[in-house]
Parts: sequence; C-alpha cells; structure tokens
Amino acid sequence: MSNFPFLSVLTVAPLVGALVVAFLPRHRPELAKQVAFAWSLLVLVLSVVMWVSFNAGGDRFQFRESYSWIPNWGVSFTFAADGIALVMLMLIAVLVPLVILASWHDADEVSGAPTATKHGPGSAPLEGAARAGNLASSKRSVPVYFALLLVLECTMIGVFAAADVFLFYVFFEVMLVPMYFLIGSYGGHQRQYAAVKFFLYSLVGGLFMLAAVIGLWVVGGKTFDWQALSQVDISTGTERWLFLGFFLAFAIKAPFFPFHTWLPDAGGAAPAGAAALLVGVLDKVGTFGILRYCLPLFPEASKWFAPWALALGVIGIVYAALLAVGQNDLKRLVSYTSIAHFGFIGVGIFAFTTQAGTGAVLYMLNHGLATGLLFLVVGMLISRRGSALISDFGGAGKLVPVLAGVLFFAGLASLALPGTAPFISEFLVLIGTFTVNKPVAVIATLGIILAAAYVLWMVQRTTQGTLNPALTEVDGMRRDLNLREKVVVAPLIALIVLLGFFPKPVTDVINPAVQATMDDIGRTDPAPSVGGTVQEAAR
Repeated sequence: MSNFPFLSVLTVAPLVGALVVAFLPRHRPELAKQVAFAWSLLVLVLSVVMWVSFNAGGDRFQFRESYSWIPNWGVSFTFAADGIALVMLMLIAVLVPLVILASWHDADEVSGAPTATKHGPGSAPLEGAARAGNLASSKRSVPVYFALLLVLECTMIGVFAAADVFLFYVFFEVMLVPMYFLIGSYGGHQRQYAAVKFFLYSLVGGLFMLAAVIGLWVVGGKTFDWQALSQVDISTGTERWLFLGFFLAFAIKAPFFPFHTWLPDAGGAAPAGAAALLVGVLDKVGTFGILRYCLPLFPEASKWFAPWALALGVIGIVYAALLAVGQNDLKRLVSYTSIAHFGFIGVGIFAFTTQAGTGAVLYMLNHGLATGLLFLVVGMLISRRGSALISDFGGAGKLVPVLAGVLFFAGLASLALPGTAPFISEFLVLIGTFTVNKPVAVIATLGIILAAAYVLWMVQRTTQGTLNPALTEVDGMRRDLNLREKVVVAPLIALIVLLGFFPKPVTDVINPAVQATMDDIGRTDPAPSVGGTVQEAAR
C-alpha cells in the first residue's frame, strides 16, 4: 500500500463529499447529515490504512506524490508526510466524524427550528454575548453546514500533507474560508464580528508569510519544493527576515501571546463542533508550520529568535491561565485554556531537545483530543441550558449526571491529570526544557497550578454544589446524554486514557521526525535519549 496515493485521495475525498452534500435537497436534511457522516468515515478508514502502512523506521517523508502545477514558477502538487504530519492527519480523521455527529442538530436550530428550552421565573432573560437563544434566519441551509465541515476537512488535510511551500500557503489561506462561514453564518451572538476578526487576523498573518514565501523562492533558486529549499544556504540577515515572516503568520494562527485576541471571540461565537475543530486542529497549523518550515529552513534564525519565542510561550501560559480563571463564559474559558496550552507547545518546540520536541508534538495531538472533547461537551451543556454563562448553571450534575461526569473527565484531561494523555505531553515538555533552561521550565510549571484552579472552579460552579432552581424549569436540563452523544464522547475518552498509559505507538511515529528536525538545526540532546524517556513515561 506504500505506493497508493493516500495523501491526494485523502485531500480530494472530503471535497467531493462536500459537493455531493451541498447539492442534496434542502428539505431532506437528515440525508445530508448521513452522507456527510459516511464520507467522513471513509476518510477515517483510509487514514487508518495509511497509518498502518507508515514505516516508522523508514524514510523521513513517505507517501510522496508530485504533480506539475505551474512549471514556470516551480510550483507542483507535492504531498508527503513525516511522523508529525501523520499524527495530525489522524487527529483530523478522528475528530471530523465525531464533530459531525455532535453537530447533528446544530444547523437545525440555526435554521429556525424551535428549541426545547423554556425559562422559568427564576431564570434571567437570554441576552448578551453568551446567551444561546438567538436563532438566525431560516434561509441557512443544513446541507451547506455539513458541506462546509467537509470542505474544512479537505483544507486541513491539504495543509498538513503539502510538501510544496506554495501549495502549503494556498491551503493555509483557503482554510480560512469554510471556518469564516461556519462562524459567521452558523455561530451565536456576535458571530459576524468574531468571523471578521478571525479572518482579518489570519489574513494579515498570511500576508507576512506570502512576502516570506516570495523571498524564499527568490533566494532558493526559484523553487518551492521543501526538500530543495532545505538544502539552500541563506545569508544571516535574509534568513532572519524570512523566518520572521513565517513565524508571525504561525504565531497568529497558533495563537501565541500577544497575537491571541481573536481566539476567545471566534471560539465563543463558533458552533461547538466548529470550535472543536478550530482549537483542536486549525490552530495546530501554526505550531506545525514552525516545526516543518521555520526550524528546518531557517535553522540559524530559529536559534537566534528562540529566547524571544520562549519568553512569549511562558508569558502566554501564565497570562492566559489567569484570564481563564476569571471567565464567566464556558466557551471563552475553554478558548483561554487553549492559549495557555499552546504556550507549552511553543516552549517544547524552542527548547530544542528531543524530549521537549516530542512532548510538543504529542501535546498537539493530545490537546486536540482533550480540548475537542471539552468543547463538544460544553456545547452539549450549553444547548440544554440555552446559555453559556457559568452563572446560569449550578448543581447541574444532579439533573444530568452522565454529562457532568464527562465534563469533569474532560476538565481533568485538560489540566493534564496523571493517567490522561496530556500529562505525558506536559511531562516531556517540562523535563526536556528543564535540561537546557531551568527558569523557563519552572515558570511554565505555574501553568499546571493555575490549570487546576480554572478547571476545577469551572466544574464546581456548573455541575456541583446547590442546584440552581432555574435549571429545573429548563426542559433541556432534564435530558442526559443520549446514544448519539455517548458515541461522540466514548472514542475520545478511550483515546485519552489509552494514550495516557501507553503512548508508545504514537511516540514511535513522532520520534524520528522530531530527531530529524533537531538535526536540521544542529542541536544535540544533552539528556538521555528520547526513546528511553518516552519508554519510562509509557510505563
């Protein structure tokens, strides 16, 4: 199967599915959902076969394909996947079907269908940014909503699979379009403001990268091929400017402090499923881009900018965690936790050790699973209550105990409790950083304490304590998780627990790619080999 064009097929398949779904009759929304879900399962099956076919001890880049596109510019449709890209592709393949299932009725409600929520005399009127009773125009189409999810899957796969810098840039920019419409057309209150802010921030970052891409093409011999460009010798000054152009785009996308302000608005306004993909996958394009492009193509500049990147990482960890503690909006709180987690990933990348680098990549995967689960569960809770305000809850676990239990588990995974997958990631990042930069590792550890504060306080205020009398007057709060919702959360819970105790199948895929990246920038590991560290963590 190593000669099968996995990457091109995986990229095109969701786009074909999106076209099929988009042209289905609007009066048959259930058919659109079923076709979209089936198509996403097809992508998942192909991704699993690709994972099995990947040789962790073989070439760095596998499943390579190249098709001429614009010969005069040296542009081609070139795809290839190393261990880092493969892990992200599997994350996409797992999350999208679950998001489609979780969003089964989201577009119905947006389309003007009546909700099952009613509010008794003890509940406040639904108003403000976090209130969820704002129905949009009935002109919005259910098939289009699920078609947009498939288009988004196409662009996400393409951006991680691209091995041509220009092709990567195209997917990087086109990826904004489906998410813009998912937020702007199907989101909650202030959705248009959040969508425009998300689009403009990302577009500005893309313009910086476009300038750097053009500069790289000029100094790199008029080619966009990643492997050819990685062998080019660039002068120090030029390399630093090119690094900065790429880094700014990736820092905004990630997002790193202080380029993060678009995420709480976008995450708060987006539908829960789209928010899970936004934070779980789209943001990882930033950290992936740093690993794939900034470090190997600009090794000396990466080392020169590393102290600044580490500073931004630790500031983001503490700053975002403090802001999360003070949030009263569930989705904005989860968005701020993600900013703090991306600080850990940034620290792991720029520590330049294989332990920290492996931890950073593993964090990208585990954060997608844990925060994806947290966003989906929060969305289920909000849809029942009709509000995202924490103050509108209280004691909800007495009415929906299973949902409250899943929320508690997702929160514990988010704060990296031992036994959950994020703990392994955080442990590797901190131990790998401590070997080379003790102050950064010590300050970053404060984020663990703050994470416990904002997660446990959020759980306590929403599902524990005295029951809010207003909840008993809300019809939705009498419904615990149904079968469809259990099918959504069960695989994520299983993966988080499995990778928390046995991460070896994933780290075996990640390690060679991380080691090759460290070799690209001329860094050697001052600590024991990453294989031994990971084996100890796995045990």
